[in-house]
Amino acid sequence: MSRRLSVREERWPLAAAFVIARGAKTEAHVLVVEIADGEAVGRGEAVPYARYGESMEGAVARVEALRGQIERGLSRQELQVRMEPGAARNAVDCALWDLEAKQTRRPAWRAAGRERLDPVKTCYTISLDAPQAMADAAAAAKRRPFLKLKIGGGDDLDRVIAVRAAAPKTRLIVDANESLSFDDLRRLAPEFARLDVKLIEQPLRAGEDAALEGWASPVLLCADESLHTRAELAECARRYGAVNVKLDKAGGLTEALALAAEARRLGLDLMAGCMVATSLSMAPAVILAQGAAVVDLDGALLLARDREPGLRYDGSLIYPPEPELWG
Repeated sequence: MSRRLSVREERWPLAAAFVIARGAKTEAHVLVVEIADGEAVGRGEAVPYARYGESMEGAVARVEALRGQIERGLSRQELQVRMEPGAARNAVDCALWDLEAKQTRRPAWRAAGRERLDPVKTCYTISLDAPQAMADAAAAAKRRPFLKLKIGGGDDLDRVIAVRAAAPKTRLIVDANESLSFDDLRRLAPEFARLDVKLIEQPLRAGEDAALEGWASPVLLCADESLHTRAELAECARRYGAVNVKLDKAGGLTEALALAAEARRLGLDLMAGCMVATSLSMAPAVILAQGAAVVDLDGALLLARDREPGLRYDGSLIYPPEPELWG
């Protein structure tokens, strides 16, 4: 065996609690995969997500189950059929992209077919809280071009009104994380439109969003939990005008790029999203984010500290990763 596989979990404390409709977290619990071949080492990071039936133990076990094949030279294309989509495959897939870049001295973005890799501007997330607390957080971040507001309670309209008053010039996205009913959405969407909200992310629970078909929302709707891979894309295209593509859901950069291309072909706007994690998770998604209508890669900005070297953030501007980090 010429390759050597290393699998570990890491915990990174957050600067403040990250709160959404489903609950709160105070740390990023990440899976890190390293694949070494000679002096070259490729790395990938992922976040197993309980909402999708994942656990850290299960993700580690999935990677370990393929140890022999990975160490014998499993390709990215073979990986797509040997492992199901999700965080475990994402970590391996991104490690293989990085390993190839290190071995060939050819940047991953070139291997992905891009002529260049430009900086991108990310949203910045305001956690779910009381309206005044969210307004205070928004006021502190009002110079950022895009704020993403987590909602999920009876005071949702008050939250958005308070934030809009605190950050009158900032573009706003609202993320419900499946917390609204269809009646809630029909009541709130016109009000959000009046407040110049640009997009509502995953208002209804995945699998229970058929009511969106044929409904003309006054605000663009974006699928998140409803979309993982190309398998769900046709259904989402009937219900949403945009899709949030995340490497952890798609199972890696390989599927995410294919998913994004197909979404664009169907006329859907693209959001490049992330879980809360370090710059190692964000770095491959910078390739995905090229030309996206919305970029939401602020995961590393929410940490108390990031790994070194990390991505270079200048306010909300993310610069392409240096090879020492990834790709």
